Amino acid sequence: MDGVPRVPEQRYAGTSKSTGSTELPEAMEVPAGLRFSVLGPVRAWRGDEPLTTGSPQQRALLAALLLREGRTATAAELIDALWGDEPPSQALAAVRTYASRLRKILDPGVLVSESGGYAIRSVSGDALDLAAAEALRSDAEKARGAGDLCKARELCNRALALWDGEPLANVPGPYAETQRARLEEWRLGLLESRLDMDLEQGCHAEAVSELTALTAAHPLRERLRELLMLALYRSGRQAEALAVYADTRRLLADELGVDPRPGLAELQQRILQADPALAEPSTPTAEPSATTLRPAQLPATVPDFTGRASFVNELRDILSSASSPDGEGQVMAVSAVAGIGGVGKTTLAVHVAHAARPSFPDGQLYVDLQGAGPRAAEPETVLGSFLRALGTADSAIPDSLEERSALYRSTLDGRRVLVLLDNARDAAQVRPLLPGTEGCAALITGRVRMVDLVGAHLVDLDVMSPEEALQLFTKIVGAERVASEREAALDVVAACGFLPLAIRIAASRLAARRTWTVSVLAAKLADERRRLDELQAGDLAVKATFELGYGQLEPAQARAFRLLGLADGPDISLAAAAAVLDLPVEPTEDLLESLVDTSLLESAAPGRYRYHDLVRLYARACAERDELPPEEREAAMSRLLDFYLATAARVYAIERPGDRLVDHLEATRRSGLTFKNRHEAQDWLYAEANALLACVQQCAGSATLRRSVDLLWAAKDLAESGANSKQYEAAALALREAAEQSGDTRSQGRALTTLTNVHLVAGRFDQADEEARHAMQCARTAGDLAPSCWAANDRGIIALYQNRNAEGEAYLQQAIESFRLDENLAGEASALCNLSRIHLAMGHSASAVDLAQQGIAIYDRLGHTLRGANGRYALGLALTGRGELTLATARLTEALEVFRDSRQRLWEGMTLFRLAEAHLIDREPAASAALSEQALAVLRGIGGEWRRGNVLTVLGRALESLNQRGRARVCWQEALSIYELLGSPEASDVRDLLTPAAAA
Repeated sequence: MDGVPRVPEQRYAGTSKSTGSTELPEAMEVPAGLRFSVLGPVRAWRGDEPLTTGSPQQRALLAALLLREGRTATAAELIDALWGDEPPSQALAAVRTYASRLRKILDPGVLVSESGGYAIRSVSGDALDLAAAEALRSDAEKARGAGDLCKARELCNRALALWDGEPLANVPGPYAETQRARLEEWRLGLLESRLDMDLEQGCHAEAVSELTALTAAHPLRERLRELLMLALYRSGRQAEALAVYADTRRLLADELGVDPRPGLAELQQRILQADPALAEPSTPTAEPSATTLRPAQLPATVPDFTGRASFVNELRDILSSASSPDGEGQVMAVSAVAGIGGVGKTTLAVHVAHAARPSFPDGQLYVDLQGAGPRAAEPETVLGSFLRALGTADSAIPDSLEERSALYRSTLDGRRVLVLLDNARDAAQVRPLLPGTEGCAALITGRVRMVDLVGAHLVDLDVMSPEEALQLFTKIVGAERVASEREAALDVVAACGFLPLAIRIAASRLAARRTWTVSVLAAKLADERRRLDELQAGDLAVKATFELGYGQLEPAQARAFRLLGLADGPDISLAAAAAVLDLPVEPTEDLLESLVDTSLLESAAPGRYRYHDLVRLYARACAERDELPPEEREAAMSRLLDFYLATAARVYAIERPGDRLVDHLEATRRSGLTFKNRHEAQDWLYAEANALLACVQQCAGSATLRRSVDLLWAAKDLAESGANSKQYEAAALALREAAEQSGDTRSQGRALTTLTNVHLVAGRFDQADEEARHAMQCARTAGDLAPSCWAANDRGIIALYQNRNAEGEAYLQQAIESFRLDENLAGEASALCNLSRIHLAMGHSASAVDLAQQGIAIYDRLGHTLRGANGRYALGLALTGRGELTLATARLTEALEVFRDSRQRLWEGMTLFRLAEAHLIDREPAASAALSEQALAVLRGIGGEWRRGNVLTVLGRALESLNQRGRARVCWQEALSIYELLGSPEASDVRDLLTPAAAA
């Protein structure tokens, strides 16, 4: 936090600044509940009860004493602090009066008189907000120095949150004025430090909005300008970053007659040169893993061991703690590594054992317990082998398991030995083999999580990261072959699911075939149905590894393993899994958790489960081979589709009370989930989004097409969320194609309606209009009223965006009539609000306000929170058009809160944009610029280029009003490029904005 002005060192409630231990002297004990604030109005509390601090001069005296950290201030110093060079004639008497009054307000012994002056004593650090802020700042510095940026940012934000407006607000006197300036400078320095850490963690896009507002408020603060330039550059806005420098140089020259400081000029040059070091935050270099050594019984570590540095260090440290002098009484260290077959458990364990060898000079024992096979090793046999390795004569080895285990522990007493128990079946097999003496350690691997192994440190080993996977592949194949086909190599390791065994097999096959290219191998692995067959080399085979685990499952477990693998989603919830298996939730959870314990299934989160990609392929192969009758596979997927449709319909009904779309959806045989409130319903929809959309595409066949289309329509909120827009569009395109091939005009009309919404969200208005037109034709042919209503509504709003207001009015009148025919009040309200916008565009602001209010009245009567926000959005626009800016801002702010709460990123971004417009009209350019920046950040990847051009235009206007003409021009040039590419009429307006700037 270089450059942050220091404030007096403070200690806070019972905590040392340097050690965190209690080190306050007795004289500094705090009266219970007494607190003070100076980072805002000067106030005092006893517990939650506010204390009266008196007149402004009395508060000035209190502040002066608080900021002296318990040191005595003489009467002369206090008089100077309160009145400066012109004190009143009775200044000394006034100071004594203020002190006397404060002494009565505060606890006894807090305000003391000594040496002709006064002091506040018995106040610890956390009793004063400034001291607490300084302590947080100091802790943030330590966290940042230790590389923990997340903690450092949190601490900085907590410190900044202690400010409550202007420091020492309304406190008179020269001392208070000086302290105000110092504390504000300190706050800005802290804020700059936190923003600097934001950029280090890659939060550049989010920081642009805050920095834009800060540079407008503090135009001469070069560090803020530097951070803004860097944030803009990392957000892909190089021209704007350079424009900030130009604005800064001009401003400094005009105001101060100086040039920017060297650091700012250097940053400009680096941006001009596109310095790669600026592109992303720097990351600390990983420490090298420990050197491996060869123990007595351990297998050799593989020469191409790759990655896993964090696991190596974690396990080595746990094992080594058994023989450390400060082991704190630990009898022995036990670590158990679990994971699916082929994930590299044995390779990791052997490597860790070699790394930990210096801690176990008395030897290392190893055994393969063969727990994944049909005949696991018996503990008695293993103990006999271990005892012989430890020097016990055959004649001294007893026969029973209990006696052998006891002798084994006695033999290890006083020794420091590491025992590696590889491929264990379960905890019962392992327990007799564990050393029981201090200085020894056991490292265990197995497919089953040994939660019943008391005292064990459990590690779940996952697949490799993409970088580690590529490194392993390269080590086996050779750097030269991989370097020329890096993308194909990435495809190969991805097809292997980043599973070490699969990568090793694929790489070994390629290394043995010099005529193959990496692309040839990638093409072979691209076929999912052949992938497992391709992943075998010699005695290594991924399928055989999985077969060992599958062969040990009980019949109910095996059925669950097969059927759950049929679903395409990245994961599956417990409730959805229960639908697939046609079982109640509780027995389903028992089955799934048992599969997790065998490492054939992963617990993605509480109540959610997933397969490794290759395990899923194997599960589907088992379903095709073993699931009888074969129709059960289709029945399982049909049950899953029913579950999603029934539940999504309930979410839709909660979000849109009174909307009759749910009455037009296909009937389901299964009931869905029920929800307590709309937030719970939203949580379900967004948690299930990827799995639900995958199910939509997977069930686009003729037998389930109608339900798939209706599921996508009921889940339309996902199209406007931003996070799921691309997946939603892919599903809509797949359903349109499937509906066209099937010749089902009903499904076709509904699929086209969902696709219309996709194009609207993306700002592709020509395509949206074409899909809506086709949807209306199909709906008329099929006699399907629901898509007829919504397609007319969509065509009305599209016409508004394309300045075809008369056509839009006609479409929306048609939509209103259709919704009324369907008795769909919510749909009618939507069309009324859209018609309000048409009337506003036609210059009829009075009727625009009336129509929006009619729509809101319907929404409110129905209890329609989300779409009621759309009504308030339309009303906010109409009020803005009438110049009623205070009311407009209030309605738009109400809408914004609902959109944020409902995770509707498109409408959140558009509402921020409309608020920016209103603030610009109201001559508040700084607020407008900040809101525009927020809108740009929210609308990234959603809303389309036309909407982005609109926001850039308003941002440019705001920046010009802030005298940041360089950035304004860059924004307008980018907006002009967008409009010209789209052929939008707004291009003419932007050219007019650029003309005077160009002339200047």
